[in-house]
Amino acid sequence: MATTAQLFEEPFDADEYIERLAWRTPGGGSKGGAEAFDPKRLLEEFENHIEELKQLDEKIQRRVEKLEHQCHREAKEFAHKVQDLQRSNQVAFQHFQELDEHISYVATKVCHLGDQLEGVNTPRQRAVEAQRLMTYFNEFLDGDLRSDVFNNPDKIKEAADIIQKLHLIAQELPFDRFADVKAKIASKYHDLERQLIQEFTAAQRRGEIGRMREVAAVLLHFKGYAHCVDVYIKQCQEAHVKEKLDETRHSDVEQYLKNLYDLYTRTTALATKLTEFNLGSDKHTFLSKLIKNIFSSYLESYIDMERDYLRSRGAMILQRYYDSKNHQKRLIGTGSIQELKERIRQRTNLSLGPVIDTHGETFLSPELVVNLLQETRHAFERCHKLSDPSDLPKNAFSIFLLLVDHLCVEHIDYALEIGLSAIPSSDAKNANLYFLDVVQQANSIFHLFDKQFNDQLMPLISSSPKLAECLHKKKEVIEQMEVKLDTGIDRTINCMVGQMKHILATEQKKTDFRPEDENNVMIQYTTACSKVCVYVSRQVEHVRKSMDGKNVDTVLTELGVRFHRLIHEHLQQYSYSSMGGMLAICDVAEYRRCAKDFRVPLVLQLFDTLHALCNLLVVAPDNLKQVCSGEQLTNLDRNLLHAFVQLRVDYRSARLGRHFS
Repeated sequence: MATTAQLFEEPFDADEYIERLAWRTPGGGSKGGAEAFDPKRLLEEFENHIEELKQLDEKIQRRVEKLEHQCHREAKEFAHKVQDLQRSNQVAFQHFQELDEHISYVATKVCHLGDQLEGVNTPRQRAVEAQRLMTYFNEFLDGDLRSDVFNNPDKIKEAADIIQKLHLIAQELPFDRFADVKAKIASKYHDLERQLIQEFTAAQRRGEIGRMREVAAVLLHFKGYAHCVDVYIKQCQEAHVKEKLDETRHSDVEQYLKNLYDLYTRTTALATKLTEFNLGSDKHTFLSKLIKNIFSSYLESYIDMERDYLRSRGAMILQRYYDSKNHQKRLIGTGSIQELKERIRQRTNLSLGPVIDTHGETFLSPELVVNLLQETRHAFERCHKLSDPSDLPKNAFSIFLLLVDHLCVEHIDYALEIGLSAIPSSDAKNANLYFLDVVQQANSIFHLFDKQFNDQLMPLISSSPKLAECLHKKKEVIEQMEVKLDTGIDRTINCMVGQMKHILATEQKKTDFRPEDENNVMIQYTTACSKVCVYVSRQVEHVRKSMDGKNVDTVLTELGVRFHRLIHEHLQQYSYSSMGGMLAICDVAEYRRCAKDFRVPLVLQLFDTLHALCNLLVVAPDNLKQVCSGEQLTNLDRNLLHAFVQLRVDYRSARLGRHFS
């Protein structure tokens, strides 16, 4: 049966139970297992198991009946216990009622006795108090305050209680007979009131909350209690502001300025909300005066600390950037000698000083610029809030000057000077031109500078005389930058043209235009032309990435004109056979295709004209006059046309000069 009981373990499944029983029977499995399937044996096993289950059921049923009988017996016993407890509880409740009635009776007697005692004691206390007050009143009447309570500072609370009561009594006395004593009492009243307020203030400064509570309780019955509240509020404000600001005023100027701005902003916002309440007709003046009393000592020195902080912070940001580049800032020369050197270099391309190799570094940092503008933005916000309205334009202008000095002079202008010094001479070979990258970044930075000028500075100075000064300073900065940008771009274009000239001088051979075998020329254009066009296309793309707006067309026009002049002069250095002239035309056609990248009509027109001039190198002698009279050449100088015709190798043999007579 133990084995059978194990078959009923949870969770129980009838099908599984039958299957497991059949599997445990030898020869009873679905496949017979190791023995062949024996249905009779399985049936016998099932019948025996059914008998076992019947016996198990009877056994369990007898056990259930036994447990039910035991449960009924215990339930009856528990019910008897509950009845006994209820009877005991009822007796206890009855005793409690009796005790409560007795307590109520005693309490009534005690209250009655207390009333009787109070009725006897109160008049006695009043008489004693009246006698005591009369004694102190006599001292004021005699003019000699002999009692220790008026002379001992430690008994100020007791003295205040006495003088407050004497002051009330004095109000009821006739003035003509008691004028002198009333004045003395009033004087002592106000003197004690003042001492209590001073003690309250001192306790608040010391942070002694218990003493403050004690003094306030005494002052509660005095007329100056409202003044005590005012002192408490003022002290709370001044203590909070002082704690917030004084601890950082000399140790952390940045945090000090942030705290000052935050506290002042929150205080003025609170004052704005308070104006919604009925605080009197001059509530705005009252609140402004309160704020001024709290912050006046800090606002007076605000702009000096702001300027000092910006000056040191800007210098630190700049120095940190140059240190990260391992760069020691150079002293840029100024004055008439430097200007003279610059003019000589512009006109002669002579190197009057060492050329700096910047290795592609522009020395302009977007991160540095963002940091400087961010610091200045915070300064403008603080200036707007913390400056007196009459000083706001002047203070904002002083912040603007610091921004100009750090961003425009110490960073952009310095980078332009370094960039100018890094531009090689026009005859340098394989020169890397980084100045256009300087131009691109300088323009981007100045756009950010201009945006801050319009968004944050202009609203602060728009209605003041400082507006003209700001605009003049901005114009001055722009003009100084533009001069250096123009100079650098002009010298960069010279370097580009010099590089083209070097390519032509290196790659162009005289035999290119006078081939030995006129009938076996397989190239479309010369190697020199190909390399120049590749170089020019790269520079045009560089200019487009570096410039914006009309500056792109202006620079590309100048570069295109110089490019055309170079090719024009270059072609006049050679003499041309018939096939060589065709190659020259092919070269110019390629130059013309390259010129289309400039997207400048003037440049394309110049190369169209040059292409037409090259036709003079190959046209039949009898057709020269007709070609020269064509649309593109008819307006050109005859000497220019004649100069191109003279480049033909057959010029003298064919007597082409007579066609221009």
